[in-house]
Amino acid sequence: MTGGYIDIVCNLYTPRTVNEGRTGIDEEFKKQVRMKDSMRPGMDIDDYLAKMDRAGIERSLLIAVRAGDLNVRGSFEVPYDYVGEVCEQHPDRFSGLAGVDTTRGMEGLRDLEFAVKELGFVGAHWYPHWFGMPPNAAQIYPYYAKCCELDIPIMMQVGHNLVYSRERRLPSVGRPILLDQVAIDFPDLKLIGIHVGIPWTDEMISMCWKHENVYTAGDAYAPRYWPPQYVHYANSYGRHKVLFGTDWPVIDPERAVTEVDGLELQAEAKRMLMRDNALRVFKLPGS
Repeated sequence: MTGGYIDIVCNLYTPRTVNEGRTGIDEEFKKQVRMKDSMRPGMDIDDYLAKMDRAGIERSLLIAVRAGDLNVRGSFEVPYDYVGEVCEQHPDRFSGLAGVDTTRGMEGLRDLEFAVKELGFVGAHWYPHWFGMPPNAAQIYPYYAKCCELDIPIMMQVGHNLVYSRERRLPSVGRPILLDQVAIDFPDLKLIGIHVGIPWTDEMISMCWKHENVYTAGDAYAPRYWPPQYVHYANSYGRHKVLFGTDWPVIDPERAVTEVDGLELQAEAKRMLMRDNALRVFKLPGS
C-alpha cells in the first residue's frame, strides 16, 4: 500500500505482550473503553495488518514502551527487540519508537542511540505520568538533548491520564503548558504532545501556535469526540501541526478513520493530518 494514512501512536498489542503483562491496562480499563471480548487476548500482527488495510493505513509507528521504574511494582516495558522484529519483518508497514525510561541514566541514553542507529527507529516516546515527572523535569532533559543530536522527534502523553490499572494509579503531570520551557530550551527539538491534551486542549493548541517545532496528535480519543476547537485548529491555521494516531488498542483504526471522514475536513487539512505531517516530522519513506 502506498499513499495511505499514517498512524503515529500504535501499541504492540499481541497475545505475547498481553500474556507477559506488557500492556499496562487491566480488565476494568478494557471495560471502560468498551473493548470487544475478541480483542482482549491481543491480536496477531497479520490480523492487525489486515485491519490497517481495511482502514487505509499504510504505516503505523509502534512504541517500544518503557512505563516506569522497573523496580516499582506495576511498571512494565515492551523490549526494543520486540518492536524491532516486527519492523524488520514488515519494513514498509511499521516503524519503531524508542520508549524512554528516565531512571536508567547513561544506559538509557545509549539504548536510545542504539534504537535509532541500529534498529532504525524514527523517534522517541515518553510517558511522564509513569515516572511522576512533568515534561520540564530535569531528569528528561538529557533525553531531549540526545533527540536533538539524533535529529528525531519525541512524543509524550499530555493532558490527564486515566486509571489504566488498579494496581498502579498515576498522577496527571503532563500539562501541555509545561512544554513551553522545553521548547524554549530546545528550539530545534520536535515535540509532539499526544492524546489531544484533554482536558487542557487549549493549552496544547497554544503551545503549537507559539513554537514552530511543537506538534499535537489526535489519538486515544475517538475523533467524533475531539473538542470542537481541536477540530477547528486541525482544519484551519493549525493544519500543519496536527498528526493522526489511534493509541491502538484504545481506539480501533477502522473506527478512527471512519470518524475522521465524518469531521468534514477540507481536503488539504485531511491530507496533512492523516499523512503529510507525519511523513515530514518523522522523515518517513515517501516524504
